[in-house]
Amino acid sequence: MSDKIPNLDYDADEVIENFKSKFKWPSSDEIEIAVKPPKLALKLLLSFLTTVVVGAVAYYIMIPALNFKSPDFYTFFILLIAVFTGSFYLFIGAGKKVERKEYFKKRSIVPIIMVAVLVVVMVVGWLVGSTFFRAKSYSNLVTVQESDFSEDFKDIKYDEVPRLDATTSKVLADQQLGSLSEYKSQYVVSSVSTQINYQGTPVRVAYLEYADVFKWFNNTKNGLPAYMLIDLVSQKVTAVNCIEKFGEGIKYSPTELFNEKLVRHLRFQFPTAILDIPNFEINDDGYPYWITPVLDKTIGLFGGTDVKGAIITDALTGESNYYNIETIRTDSTLNWIDVVYNQNLLVEQYNYHGKLSNGFWNSIIFQNDVNIASQGNGVIAMDDDVWVYTGVTSSEADASNFGFILCNQRTKELRYYQKGGAMESSAQESAADAVQNYGYRAIFPILLDIEGQPTYFMSLYGDSYTVKGYALVNLDDKTIVGTGLLDTEKSDVNALNAAVENYIAALKDKNKVDINANADDYKVTDDNTSVIDTVNDDAKTITGVVTDVKTAVNNGNTVYYLQIENKYYYISVNECMNVLLVSAGDTVTVTYTTDSETFVKATNVVK
Repeated sequence: MSDKIPNLDYDADEVIENFKSKFKWPSSDEIEIAVKPPKLALKLLLSFLTTVVVGAVAYYIMIPALNFKSPDFYTFFILLIAVFTGSFYLFIGAGKKVERKEYFKKRSIVPIIMVAVLVVVMVVGWLVGSTFFRAKSYSNLVTVQESDFSEDFKDIKYDEVPRLDATTSKVLADQQLGSLSEYKSQYVVSSVSTQINYQGTPVRVAYLEYADVFKWFNNTKNGLPAYMLIDLVSQKVTAVNCIEKFGEGIKYSPTELFNEKLVRHLRFQFPTAILDIPNFEINDDGYPYWITPVLDKTIGLFGGTDVKGAIITDALTGESNYYNIETIRTDSTLNWIDVVYNQNLLVEQYNYHGKLSNGFWNSIIFQNDVNIASQGNGVIAMDDDVWVYTGVTSSEADASNFGFILCNQRTKELRYYQKGGAMESSAQESAADAVQNYGYRAIFPILLDIEGQPTYFMSLYGDSYTVKGYALVNLDDKTIVGTGLLDTEKSDVNALNAAVENYIAALKDKNKVDINANADDYKVTDDNTSVIDTVNDDAKTITGVVTDVKTAVNNGNTVYYLQIENKYYYISVNECMNVLLVSAGDTVTVTYTTDSETFVKATNVVK
């Protein structure tokens, strides 16, 4: 009887838990079965199509070079792998069912391995191209040849060197654009300009940008109508109307959107090219082009950046042609191209040479014969090419230079001159100190040869960034300074002549030159001609007596109106400083392009 009576000695909670366990779904960390999702082929296809769509959008935005030497190439493909993997995860419902999540985990090993391989390739490629392992290769990126200062600089004339830098050129271009009612509300001058030689004269060319996205919608059909041309010697500025001169506007530029955006346009034409920043240039006829350097990584996978060629793009039509660097250096039909190597790349390559010629550890510990370019650089014209100028100092950033270099921006020729003296920044301070009561500052200097003395030449500017005068500072002795100011000399030419006269007088006082040295050998003539006048094929001139002179201020610019034969010819002071000297009764020659009944826009006035 007692054998049939159940044992009542048990734990009720234990019984309940045992009962519940029979119906409990296993947790994700307990399951071991991976179930193949239904319609797997379809879901793989959907994942692939999603990757294609997202990848196309990403490519359009990122526009990476499809080149294994470009870091963007690896970033783009890692993104594609991530998109495909994420899409597959969603389409198979791995977030909802544990067995499908297990299936996803097993299948995700392949993309993880692919990403890992790409990362390893990038790391190894960077390591084998680092300066630690390849110091000698980096030091040989550029060949440095010593040159003779007096011989090379003898043909650089004092009155033909640039008197404006990028900043002051931009200010003048803004002022000129602001005086042109057809442009000023729709466009702005780009902050990026290119210094080139145009018909033997140093100029800067700057493209226009749309003032905002609404102005782009309003004007993109016809493109940018003009570009700005700034004569760095005469300081005249003009807006060259491409529609009037060449029949159409600039359709491809960095300021465009969508397919007309320059870099995207080039990427579709050259998908594997590693592109540098495009430079805006014009040929000898004033026709606009984009010069885009094509880079190569010559050390390891990502190191040793150098230029292997350039793409020349018609800014109006978008037609492009690639030329290797040797062709650009030797083909005479391409001599109008001035900037292929940008300033930063040239200075970087020289710094590698100066620091690493004796090995990596020497550049860190012993520093024997280690030198670098000084802070800042300028641009000068020589041998019909554009050269980057910068001083050379020790790696400890001394207060003086022991030499300087010139780097050709078309050929990469690099010349070293062993001429020690004051650093450029120190010379700028000396020039500013000489006119401290005016509060003027100096642009980055250009080195000239005056009476056999290496001499820094600088323009002086005020708060408005317009040129107020000129200064000359001796390289060996920065206390030898000569200045000439427009405030006292009343004209640009007189200010230049005063500066050289005062400088040679100071050289004589310090017994730096012979007592018979004559400042008249360097003085500037007042012809006031400008290369800009040659841009307009339909330029006209009129010579006559000025019967009336009126002035007006337009957007901060003083505009002179000269009455000749019942018409007023007007020009702003920043375009032609010679107009300051014109009075009623003077006989002048006025250059203009478009005539009208009463008011005629002049491009030049010669007294």
